[in-house]
Amino acid sequence: MSFTLLSSPLQGFTDFRFRNAFHKYFGGIDTFYAPYIRFNNKLVIKSSYKRDLLLEHNNTLNVIPQIMTNKAEEFLFVVKHIQKLGYKELNWNLGCPYPMVTNRGMGSGLICNPAKIDEILHRVHSETDITVSMKMRMGYEHSKEILDVFPVLEKYPIKNVAIHARIGKQLYKGGVDLESFKRCIESTKLKLYYNGDITTVAGFRAMQEHFPTIDHWMIGRGLIADPFLPSMIKNNTDEYPKDRWDIFNEFHDTIYQQYDAFLSGPTPIKMKMQGFWEFFSQSCSNPQKTFKLIKKAKNPIAYKQAVKEIINKEKNN
Repeated sequence: MSFTLLSSPLQGFTDFRFRNAFHKYFGGIDTFYAPYIRFNNKLVIKSSYKRDLLLEHNNTLNVIPQIMTNKAEEFLFVVKHIQKLGYKELNWNLGCPYPMVTNRGMGSGLICNPAKIDEILHRVHSETDITVSMKMRMGYEHSKEILDVFPVLEKYPIKNVAIHARIGKQLYKGGVDLESFKRCIESTKLKLYYNGDITTVAGFRAMQEHFPTIDHWMIGRGLIADPFLPSMIKNNTDEYPKDRWDIFNEFHDTIYQQYDAFLSGPTPIKMKMQGFWEFFSQSCSNPQKTFKLIKKAKNPIAYKQAVKEIINKEKNN
């Protein structure tokens, strides 16, 4: 069965610089979801969000913008903005599990409020012609919360619902709940995508066997931890390319240079790359030691030296 691979949006990681470099050096992803647009009490879209969605920054990619909101006015405002840019679909984030979001009744904290979801979707569908898709968890407190939302979603021409198979309260702890995801499949006619803990080719194959009707798969943290994963899944192989670490090195240098040119000063670039290495290190032979080396690098020269040492060590393994 043919299938589609999607990149789940990760705030602070999967912006246009990362997406373009990923697409160039690794491939395997059919559609990228842009990190969510969120407001701060004013109807003003931050310049970083605007920059991320500019068509000239995404001209080789299939990208879908995303919004995080619990207000119809904000949703409608973003629809106008993205439609001017030429986008035809907006993804609504009801999946973010972090307390700073959920405590404000957004992300997975909104799943327990079907009436509010209905009110927003009604206005969006009656006042615009945007295609709406959803990114959700199965609930915040418990995995049955989503079942009360399905009848609401079924009233509208929702394109698809990508479900991360955890509840919000879990954050990313504990395993995915495959039984509850199966219950979702059995409870709705909506088009469902699967998201959560796809980290290996073997793991992906097992998921496919588990859910034979699912043909869209979303990869989030696993894609940053092992950027070769999507193309290996697509090629149905466990074998890395012979020049694996050379390719990774070129990719790393590309994003480093681009973030360095954009961020001002040594501290922001250090923190930015340290965030990436928390994931990258997971594909190294000794993750803890690798990440420790990165954390110890206090300036750009030391950082570049640490990366060189890591790449050489992995090449010789």
